[in-house]
Amino acid sequence: MMVPVRCFTCGNVVGEYWEEFKARAETHDGDEDPADVLDDLGVDRHCCRRMLISHQDLVDVVSPYQ
Repeated sequence: MMVPVRCFTCGNVVGEYWEEFKARAETHDGDEDPADVLDDLGVDRHCCRRMLISHQDLVDVVSPYQ
């Protein structure tokens, strides 16, 4: 789950790409280049790409009791 769901700059929905981006770009065994993953997902705007690349998933840290 990505919070926030929308890009701060342009308002496009970027949360829908988070799970696949995280799975493909942030695995530590044979990483794909994050820029290539975003190209494959069709994320073209620089502001949206920045949102996905710089996002830190804190949901598990903030709410450890589920």
